[in-house]
Amino acid sequence: MQVNERRIHQVFRFSVILKGLHALTEIVGGFVFYLVSAPEILHWVNFLTQEELTEDPRDFVATHLVNAAQQLTGASESFYAFYLISHGLIKIFLVVGLLREKLVAYPLSLVALGAFIVYQLYRYSYTRSFGLILLTVFDLIVIVLVWHEWRLLRKHLPVD
Repeated sequence: MQVNERRIHQVFRFSVILKGLHALTEIVGGFVFYLVSAPEILHWVNFLTQEELTEDPRDFVATHLVNAAQQLTGASESFYAFYLISHGLIKIFLVVGLLREKLVAYPLSLVALGAFIVYQLYRYSYTRSFGLILLTVFDLIVIVLVWHEWRLLRKHLPVD
């Protein structure tokens, strides 16, 4: 039983660290949107997908990247920049709290991840992006792990 709990804790820490790495990626991506113009992003996406699209003009990832880059406007760029940076900073804050076992971080993480899931499902209803489904499934797994860890942490708190 003790080995099982230790394994669950290791999976929890690993998933939280992955969340932290994803948050850092979001923050960097947000700054890219602030610092690089939409036409420049389109140029780089075209450059990076050119070879793949030459081999397979219907390549799923490449065509979706080009389509997304073509849809960028100044307003959408600003929204994505703000969204990615704020989303990433919130997750970094929560990840640090969870890794330091701060009790308040557990319920805040559950609320934040739940809100992220609701928004991701809302966005999925428009985009049908498989990536959003994968992210949502991962968030659900992290929610279960956070809940489990929070329950254990509260069980071992000294009673005043």
